Amino acid sequence: MWMIVGAVALVLVVLGARIVQQYETSIVFTLGRYSRTLGPGLNFIIPLVEWTRTVDMRILTQEIPKQQVITKDNIPVSINGVVYYKVSDAESAVIKVQEYRYAISQYAQAALRDVIGGMTLDELLAEREQIGQAIQQNVATASKSWGLEVSAIKVQDIDMPEELKKMMSRQASAEREKRATITKAEGDKLAAENLAAAAKTMLSSTGAMQLRTLQTIDGLGPTASNTVIFLLPVEVFEGIKAFAAANKPGAGS
Repeated sequence: MWMIVGAVALVLVVLGARIVQQYETSIVFTLGRYSRTLGPGLNFIIPLVEWTRTVDMRILTQEIPKQQVITKDNIPVSINGVVYYKVSDAESAVIKVQEYRYAISQYAQAALRDVIGGMTLDELLAEREQIGQAIQQNVATASKSWGLEVSAIKVQDIDMPEELKKMMSRQASAEREKRATITKAEGDKLAAENLAAAAKTMLSSTGAMQLRTLQTIDGLGPTASNTVIFLLPVEVFEGIKAFAAANKPGAGS
């Protein structure tokens, strides 16, 4: 008799043993009603009367499937993302929502469509971080009552029609060409101003033309193929300059 009782007790102990991992939490239902929460380690429940539901308390990753969204300026885009969250209250996550993984996935998809639908394409491409934060705020507010804590929501791929991509590429190329043209024009203007200043300096300095001529010849290098022929002596240029200075209006006779 005692052996039978001992055997039954041993079977009940074995059936009622529950090992909860360090990263898990188990909640116990007694005859269908929540009774207590089991922490990590070895725990025991009453078989056939109590049953448990174990919840992973680590940070979980939930993909937001690619969504087809029309932006505020009527541009169709496909966008997906990822949700990082964890269960902060195991009791609420099990009791208040049927399947919290599915629920947060669906809510994140709806929040993504709502946020993207209120933005233009330029805002979408330039403010991905702000978009993730806006979606996170919406999802975190709703999922808090489910016992969930949203850590972050990141936008991943943004896909647009190929024709729109080509148009944006041409626009970017035209913008770069515009900047290059402006830069070249500014460089030409600066060079012209420097040349004009140099011409004034050489005109007012005796011997400046000779020095400049010698510098130009020296810059050609000692290569045999470089041959310099002076059609007019340098003194002729100096004489022309002196003549022009003497015949300026207002010059003394």
